[in-house]
Amino acid sequence: MSESSQYPTAPFGDWDGSPAAARAMQQSLAAQVSLQDDFPPLRLIAGVDVGFEDGGTITRAAAVLLDADTLELVGSSLARVPTNMPYIPGLLSFRELPAVLQALGELPAVPDLIFSDGHGIAHPRRLGIAAHLGVVTGLPTIGVAKKLLTGAHDELDLARGAQVELRDKKTGEVIGCVLRSKDKVRPLIISPGNRVSIVTAPQLVMRYVTRYRLPEPTRLADRLASRREEKAAARRLSGAAK
Repeated sequence: MSESSQYPTAPFGDWDGSPAAARAMQQSLAAQVSLQDDFPPLRLIAGVDVGFEDGGTITRAAAVLLDADTLELVGSSLARVPTNMPYIPGLLSFRELPAVLQALGELPAVPDLIFSDGHGIAHPRRLGIAAHLGVVTGLPTIGVAKKLLTGAHDELDLARGAQVELRDKKTGEVIGCVLRSKDKVRPLIISPGNRVSIVTAPQLVMRYVTRYRLPEPTRLADRLASRREEKAAARRLSGAAK
């Protein structure tokens, strides 16, 4: 058993399974999120992402562990668990978190920072999957999302590294940023999940962006979760058989 077996196996406590109770739990857990930089010198970083199999009945979570300096792959894992609820906007973490925690628990070590495909505090109740993950594990987390869930922002320059604040439409509160990770590509929505500040989160994302739109931790996790490598191998085998 790896040291990463510390991850909780029952992340939702006595949740009764209802959307109303899930929303109430989000509001309670959001109060536990820390937006102060409180992470150690980075030695190991992780990326997590989720896909689905068998018509959505199986949740497939991927986790990768990388050397924070070289980006060398240290370990990876896949977890498949029965999907426990349908897709409900704003409650993604209740659908995906059990598989994510299992995948993280199968990595060879505990990361110093986790990049999660999804939102941190850029969420209607300030608890997207990255924030939920950060609270239940106590680890530093950052949300790296491909689409906007909530908030408004100014126009973004087309150059790599450009960013603008993402603000709550009603209160004006800054809840993250919109970041152009490569010239002229669709921007990413970056928000802290836990133990990382709003200012530092996009800096850390850009630190791990190489030649692709996504930072390496979530890019590699996305490849595993979406089964791209398996599908590509199957196509190659199919072509070789003809």
